[in-house]
Amino acid sequence: MQDLRKNYIAGEWTDGVSHIENRNPSDLTDVIGMFAQASADQLDATLDQARRAQAEWEAYGMERKQAVLMAIGTEMMERAEELGTLLCREEGKPLAEGKGEVFRAGQFFTYYAAECLRQLGENADSVRPGVEVDVRREAVGTVAIISPWNFPTATASWKIAPALCYGNAVVWKPANMTPASAVALTEIITRQDIPKGLFSLVMGSGSDIGQRLVESPKIDAISFTGSVPVGKGIASAAIQNLTKVQMEMGSKNALAVMDDADLDLAVTLALGGAFGGTGQKCTASSRLVVHASIHDAFVEKLVAGTQAMKVGHALGEGTQMGPVVSQQQLMENLEYATLGVSEGAELACGGARLEMPHDGFYMSPGVFLNTTNDMRINREEMFAPLTSVIKVDSYAEALATVNDTNFGLTSGIVTQNLARATHFRRNARTGVVTVNLPTAGTDYHVPFGGRGDSSYGPREQGKAAAEFYTTVKTAYISAGTPL
Repeated sequence: MQDLRKNYIAGEWTDGVSHIENRNPSDLTDVIGMFAQASADQLDATLDQARRAQAEWEAYGMERKQAVLMAIGTEMMERAEELGTLLCREEGKPLAEGKGEVFRAGQFFTYYAAECLRQLGENADSVRPGVEVDVRREAVGTVAIISPWNFPTATASWKIAPALCYGNAVVWKPANMTPASAVALTEIITRQDIPKGLFSLVMGSGSDIGQRLVESPKIDAISFTGSVPVGKGIASAAIQNLTKVQMEMGSKNALAVMDDADLDLAVTLALGGAFGGTGQKCTASSRLVVHASIHDAFVEKLVAGTQAMKVGHALGEGTQMGPVVSQQQLMENLEYATLGVSEGAELACGGARLEMPHDGFYMSPGVFLNTTNDMRINREEMFAPLTSVIKVDSYAEALATVNDTNFGLTSGIVTQNLARATHFRRNARTGVVTVNLPTAGTDYHVPFGGRGDSSYGPREQGKAAAEFYTTVKTAYISAGTPL
């Protein structure tokens, strides 16, 4: 059997009850390997071991934990080209993006390595005489992490790193689209000084292993990134056990381009935000809200820039946009291209399947013109290299259009007017706001998350992660009177 990669169950590399094949979306003749699929019994075994390991890990000294996370992060950064290449082979993003993702994932671990040494509590005097109060955070327990395929290393790392930092055990179910990156990260983690069973990799389908995981009373918290329907299903299952949940889901991000914008900058931001990662980002700029006075000039440059993008093999020289991740994703994307036209939008360019030297899931980046914000292509997350231009007549209309959505992850404005930038920053109803920057791209040391259907539960990243991965204990102490 070709390169069979196993699950990491209860501290051991273990075969599963079935296997899936992983192929390169840039070149379907490139078989990356076969990957084991876990059984429900294996999941139960690893959950039992995780509980025992978590108590041991929580008792580790802070410097010992810090050394573990630092070693993981350092190795990831040192191997960014190797692991980034593997990531690109199975996910399809260009090599520069894959390498950057792995390096950033390593930075999550080194950041939270430092946080191991910065976990400070609070103290206070009680309202009762002679009583002191001590407030500190403790690990929540065993955390289930369910991560997506579009950022298979980075998203998983910004969940795993704080989970370990704050003393938890981790059971990780990655997306089945990108198992090779999951195995690679697991190999790094499991070589460290951690208790047996503290960290587990459980590969399997969402409907089987994923569902069993979120329904388990042995799980204390669930961190999920994925679609809104799946997220709502997880929340429904988790509430039966009162399990803590943190969810990052879809979005429909808007970039507002004002009449005073630097036109070349605006086009560059739109192209990168809309088509980076083949549009397969929850932070993608899928709505371009453009002031009427510069609309035509912006559209001319945007369409020309879109048509000039080099689509190709993820590892190919000069590739700016790789394939989409799968046949199913490609079909859904092409259906959205057809839908937009049926709704009355003009597909100015792209939105078609491409024939390339390698057999893969390629499509051309597309731009819709003459769209309105009530069209489905502007209401639903397409997760495709497709973006829509919406013409507005004023700043006030632009802001109202940006906010007219069920989602609320990121938004941005391109303007040279300080008053508009400040007003937008304070009034855009999204968890992340950018000014003269793409809607995609976040730092690891500050909170990340959205509003509406985009997010549910405590924020991710930075110090905000402690809110989810820990629980607060308040202690009252009466020491008595010294003799």
